[in-house]
Amino acid sequence: MVRRAQGTSAGLSRERIAAAAVALVDRDGLERFGVRRLADDLGVDPMSIYNHIKGKAALLDAVSEAVLAEIPAEPGVVGECWEDIARRTAHGYRAAGCRHPHVVPLLATRPQTSPAALSALERLVTAMREAGLPDEVVSDTPTVLFGFLNGYLLAVLGGGAPNVPEIDSALHPTLAGLASRMAGFGASEDFDRMLDTVLAGIRSRADGPHG
Repeated sequence: MVRRAQGTSAGLSRERIAAAAVALVDRDGLERFGVRRLADDLGVDPMSIYNHIKGKAALLDAVSEAVLAEIPAEPGVVGECWEDIARRTAHGYRAAGCRHPHVVPLLATRPQTSPAALSALERLVTAMREAGLPDEVVSDTPTVLFGFLNGYLLAVLGGGAPNVPEIDSALHPTLAGLASRMAGFGASEDFDRMLDTVLAGIRSRADGPHG
């Protein structure tokens, strides 16, 4: 691809660069992601990218932000409780992760402080506070919820848990008996069941005694 000379206007913007970076990661994976490859895709000199986004780390953050921005920021409906918001957020996050599996490690390992991420968390913790949940439970919930979501996506999209190896029933009889249930847990109904378990745990803490 022919590059524009450094400093030549290429119609670049942070949004266009981020979208191209997401497409590059989707296509080639994080291991092959680099500024020069991105510049080739955009048909620009690498320094033109740095005029908008300062460095590879900032580019990776822009990739995460662009993917999180795909999650619909639906306004709350009348009577929507914190569990409804948590469920809607979790399903949107799962869908975004499944569309961009190579981006999931970034979502799981880098701080997510983009407006889209913070707005989603603000809706959730505000609803929890309005419902009278203790601040300790409210403040723990983002880590608990997204710890589950990131672990789930890494396992499902990384090819780990859905293919459970054969287990020696003589050595591990209980695991062997559960193997068929542990295989292929990437289905939507399995995700909902696990999410129910997470939310039930948060709810039980909210209902229990607090110091």
